[in-house]
Amino acid sequence: MVVPAGRTAHEILAEGEQYTDHPLNWSGILENREELSHGSDKFLEVKELWKIFGPKAEDLLQSDLKFSSKQEILDQTGCVVGLRNVSFNVRRGEFFMLMGLSGSGKSTCIRCLLRLIEPTAGHVLVNGEDICAFDKATLMSLRRKTFGMVFQHFGLFPHYTVRDNVAYGLKVGGASRVESYEKAQKAIETVGLKGWEDYLPGSLSGGMQQRVGIARALAKDPEILLMDEPFSGLDPLIRREMQDELVELQDKLHKTIIFVTHDLHEALKLGDRIAIMRDGEIIQLGTPEDVVTSPADDYVREFVQDASPAKILTADRIKEEPSLLIYEWQGPHVVRHLLRAARRQNAFVVSKHHTLLGLVTREGIDDLIKQGAASIKEAILADVPKCEPHTIVEDLFPLATSSHFSIAVTDSAGRFLGVIHDRTILDSMISDREETNND
Repeated sequence: MVVPAGRTAHEILAEGEQYTDHPLNWSGILENREELSHGSDKFLEVKELWKIFGPKAEDLLQSDLKFSSKQEILDQTGCVVGLRNVSFNVRRGEFFMLMGLSGSGKSTCIRCLLRLIEPTAGHVLVNGEDICAFDKATLMSLRRKTFGMVFQHFGLFPHYTVRDNVAYGLKVGGASRVESYEKAQKAIETVGLKGWEDYLPGSLSGGMQQRVGIARALAKDPEILLMDEPFSGLDPLIRREMQDELVELQDKLHKTIIFVTHDLHEALKLGDRIAIMRDGEIIQLGTPEDVVTSPADDYVREFVQDASPAKILTADRIKEEPSLLIYEWQGPHVVRHLLRAARRQNAFVVSKHHTLLGLVTREGIDDLIKQGAASIKEAILADVPKCEPHTIVEDLFPLATSSHFSIAVTDSAGRFLGVIHDRTILDSMISDREETNND
C-alpha cells in the first residue's frame, strides 16, 4: 500500500480510503456468539493464501522453488515469503488468535484479510464471497462499515478530544454530526470512558488511550474486529487489565475478533482458537488446550513449555461421572439406602430433565425420615459450588476452598454434566506437568 505524503495509515483506514489496483465487493452477517458452540459455521475463510514480496513473486509461485525454505528463496530470488499457503476459517462470534514471533507472518496475514496488503495468490471469503475479486468502490465501503481495526499504536489525533477521535471515522463515512456524536458517546461508555469525552489524548494514560482506539473501532459497529497487537506497548499491569476488559466487552458484544499477538499467555487467555505461525505458515491450529497438551512440533512445544496448566485446563477436561446421583422423585428412605450403599455422605440431586437442583447429605435425609417426610425436597441444599465446562482450573480454586462439597459442572441451561473433586484438581495439574516433562 502506498500512503500519500502527509497522511497516516490510521487516517486512511478511518476514512475508508484505499490504494490498490484490485477490484472489490462485500456482504456479511454477524449473529450471536452462542452459535459458536453449535457447529462449524464458517464466517470468514482463508484459502491457500500467499504473499511474496519481490519483483519475481508470480514466477516463484509457478516453480518448485516455492516449497524451499524462506532463506533459500531469499538467497536465490531476492523475494521474501510473507505468507505461504495459509488456510483457516473463523466462525461467527469467535475470538481467533494469530500468534507467532516477529517475522512469522501474523501481521501480514491480518492485513491481507482487509487487503491493506494485496495477496499474491489465494482467496479470502466472507459468507462464501471472495473479497479478493471485489471492486474498488465496495472495498472502500468494506473498510468504512464492515471491518474495524485496532492498532498497537493508538493513532489518535492529539488535537482532537476523545469524543472527536471516536467520532472521526463516522464523520468521514458520511454520518451527520449528531449521529456521529451519539454513536461515539455510546462507544465511549461501552469502554468505560464516560466523563472523559472532552479531554485530549495527551492527558490520558496509555490504557485509556487504547480504550479510545477500541471505542473508535466499535463506534462503527463493525462485523469483524481486526486487532494487531493492541496491548503490546502497554505496561504489564495495564495490559492485563485491558485483556480482562476486552473479555467483558466480548461477552456483551459478541463480535468476530481476529487478534494478533506474540504473547502465549495473552493468546491462551483470550482465544477460542489459536493459529501458531512460523516463517509465513500455520504450523498448528486448535483450542488453547489442544496447543498446550498436544504441541505439533518442538517449536510449539518450546512456546508452551512454561504455560501453567491452571491457566489452560478446563472443568470439562477434568470433570468425572459421579459415583452416585440422586433424582428429585426418589423418597428419603431410598436416598438413605443409596447413600449408605455408595458409602457417600452427600450426593447431587437432579430433576427429570437432568437440571441440577442442589445436594443432599446423609444427616439431612436422616432428619427428614425422623420427621416422617415423604419427599426429599426440604433437604436439598441449593447453594452448592458449581461452574461451567469452559471454567479454567485457576478459577476453580476459590470454589474448592469456599466449600467442603465437590464442585458440580453444569451447562448454560443448568443441566448437570459432572463433578470435580478437590483431589481431581490437584491430580490434573500434577499429571499434566508430568506428561509435559516426559515429552
